[in-house]
Amino acid sequence: MQTSPQTPPLETLPPITPGTALFLDFDGTLVEVASQPEAVVVPATLTGVLAGLYRQLGGALALVSGRRLLDLDTFLAPLQLPSAVEHGAQRRNAEGLLISAPPADMRHVLRAAEGLLELHPGLRLERKNLALSLHYRHAPELEELCMQVMRAAVERSSGLDLMQGKCVIDLKPIGVSKGTAIAAFMTEAPFAGRQPIFAGDDITDESGFAEVQQMGGHAVKVGPEHTIARHRCTGVAQLMAWLQSATPAAAGAAAGFGQRLPA
Repeated sequence: MQTSPQTPPLETLPPITPGTALFLDFDGTLVEVASQPEAVVVPATLTGVLAGLYRQLGGALALVSGRRLLDLDTFLAPLQLPSAVEHGAQRRNAEGLLISAPPADMRHVLRAAEGLLELHPGLRLERKNLALSLHYRHAPELEELCMQVMRAAVERSSGLDLMQGKCVIDLKPIGVSKGTAIAAFMTEAPFAGRQPIFAGDDITDESGFAEVQQMGGHAVKVGPEHTIARHRCTGVAQLMAWLQSATPAAAGAAAGFGQRLPA
């Protein structure tokens, strides 16, 4: 594959080996970011590539996302992969067990977000099981206002943490992150004892990058923004090419990959 001077060759990305524990963000990493959360387009080859990697790694593959679990399962049906969702607030482990953080008091932040939406219909509120996301992609001029209002609401709340991503403000239980979710996976089979790799595109992925690099693993930043990750690719297309290069037999691998995770 030809590369431009601005495009890191695939050879500079860490190899995915039989001893890898692979963690992947979803939006901006496996799929392009869309104008609305439900509008993402899932590439036709994605489920086959993920199913092939899952089998190749003996099940040591997990999604690590800000999405709800239902969203990931719907977009990737019939796959139901191990997943950390809502920025680590919930986690489905390799045995299919759902582990949730204690719920935080969302009353103040929900009231503040709904007040903003009444005044500014260009905003979008995404309610999750244990988290909340306020999207301002269609009203970027409201970024500062949204941050001020939501920070003030968090200060009036207990047990809540605020993170800013790409045109979104995420509210989640304090003490959980993508990094803590990856650390938890790495204590369990089949992830334990492997070298972790985590690929993501947003500032909310930086805690995961820090965790895997502290463990002696590799972090892959998707996109041009500043990062602590020591590896980088230009976008979703190059990330997918890297994954496909590790799964030559991925075509058709999702066939028969039903609602229950294979043993």
